Amino acid sequence: MLINSKFDHFNFNIVDLERSLAFYDKALGLKEARRKVAPDGSYILVFLTDGRTGFSLEITWLRDHPQPYNLGECEFHLCMRVPGDYEAVRNYHKEMGCVCYENTVMGLYFISDPDGYWIEILPEEE
Repeated sequence: MLINSKFDHFNFNIVDLERSLAFYDKALGLKEARRKVAPDGSYILVFLTDGRTGFSLEITWLRDHPQPYNLGECEFHLCMRVPGDYEAVRNYHKEMGCVCYENTVMGLYFISDPDGYWIEILPEEE
């Protein structure tokens, strides 16, 4: 059997939904595309979109998990490409205080969201 799959979304579990929504909007321009709320209020799934691709970031809030998530060694990340002046975007993220790692030799950096997830930031491919 040949499977021809495609990427749909990636998930981060978060502690504070409003704080995360504000961060992803301010830092990356991601907007809520849709949300699913459990009938009993035990979870909320919010799918964020970049408005340009079909890929989405799902952020999941769980009512019964108010403590920070254990991210292990954090050896995973989401990568975003940004258009325009890459250095201006990097400076903006530095002003936000969310840059957590820079590799100037490779020409990349990472930001950290409010829950400690790392997002690699690269310039948009030309």
